[in-house]
Amino acid sequence: MNAERAQEIIQSKDTIPVHLDDGQSVWIEKVDKANGVATVQVGTKPGNTQTVDVDRLREVH
Repeated sequence: MNAERAQEIIQSKDTIPVHLDDGQSVWIEKVDKANGVATVQVGTKPGNTQTVDVDRLREVH
């Protein structure tokens, strides 16, 4: 995924499933387009956040 698409997902009114490249379900919280990273919540635990390269994000179809 690229940073632009990650930002579109955040702004979407629809819930769009996203996984990390290792299969973990994530919720994108914010995107840093300049650095190509996103802060994501992993799973359902609000405190479990990570900053990852946006190219590790996969939109689930």
